[in-house]
Amino acid sequence: MTNRPIILGIVGDSAAGKTTLTRGIAQVLGAEEVTVICTDDYHRYDRKQRSEIGISALHPDCNYLDIIQQHLSLLRTGQPILKPIYNHTSGEFDPPEYIKPKKFVIVEGLLGYSTRGTRDCYDVRVYLAPPETLRSQWKVNRDTRKRGYTEEQVLEQLRKRESDSEAFIRPQRKWSDIVVSFYPPQEGHDQSDLMLNVRLVLRPNIPHPDFTRILDPNKSHLSSAIRLELDRDMGKPVDVLEIDGHANSEQVKELERILCNDVPYLGKFCSLEGNQDIGKLVGTTGETLQSYPLALTQLLITYHMLKAANIYQLPALSS
Repeated sequence: MTNRPIILGIVGDSAAGKTTLTRGIAQVLGAEEVTVICTDDYHRYDRKQRSEIGISALHPDCNYLDIIQQHLSLLRTGQPILKPIYNHTSGEFDPPEYIKPKKFVIVEGLLGYSTRGTRDCYDVRVYLAPPETLRSQWKVNRDTRKRGYTEEQVLEQLRKRESDSEAFIRPQRKWSDIVVSFYPPQEGHDQSDLMLNVRLVLRPNIPHPDFTRILDPNKSHLSSAIRLELDRDMGKPVDVLEIDGHANSEQVKELERILCNDVPYLGKFCSLEGNQDIGKLVGTTGETLQSYPLALTQLLITYHMLKAANIYQLPALSS
């Protein structure tokens, strides 16, 4: 089937960075070409009901996984859906929204890879896996600033949810094509979000760019901040791309050119110079920052979406 929507999955635990990553990818592709869906809207119970029942939003029984699968199947064939909306501020449900898929669909949430039928709907699957200490910090910052919780309430919620995170969220890592882990540098270095390193596990499920020649430490100046390594993830061999938070703009732009040159029409989408919103994030005190590791992560995922579009949307993208 040609000209169908290209679907990206972004899965991770609460406050793992899904929305920040999604926002930047949508910015690269063009907001007018992207439909964003959150699977957390498919909760079976509102916040009050969950408290009364004693179930967390991370548990599969608390979500309409069958409806998620049905809706993703419809979106994949270009059909509209009537999507529920969960209001994270009030903890209740707002009226549903009529959604027609655009050229690209980004699906983010907690349980996006929970069923085989759902997993089969994605062209690219990403899993976010920051260290738990960093995710906890992000969740406290977000929920106290935006959702009206106290720090003690957020920490208690994390404690109660830990068993469900271990049982239902983290196992989804194995279904991803790319595992994204932002992490702080060594102890004693700058711990701000701006200076976070990123570790990208590149599984052989999909064809990744050939970084080996470009990142040869004997031939390239990139290796001081950007490295390609061989490793094992969940028992299987993988390539790992490491990008340091101190990477400078010239190193980042060179790696950007590698990505852009590998897909004939990618250049018009990805440019750190032409799109200053790539890599933007909100810091711990609410300020807007630009992270080069985040920018390159967004561009790499965009690369894979456009590679898929080369197969399924070539006539539309070439016109």
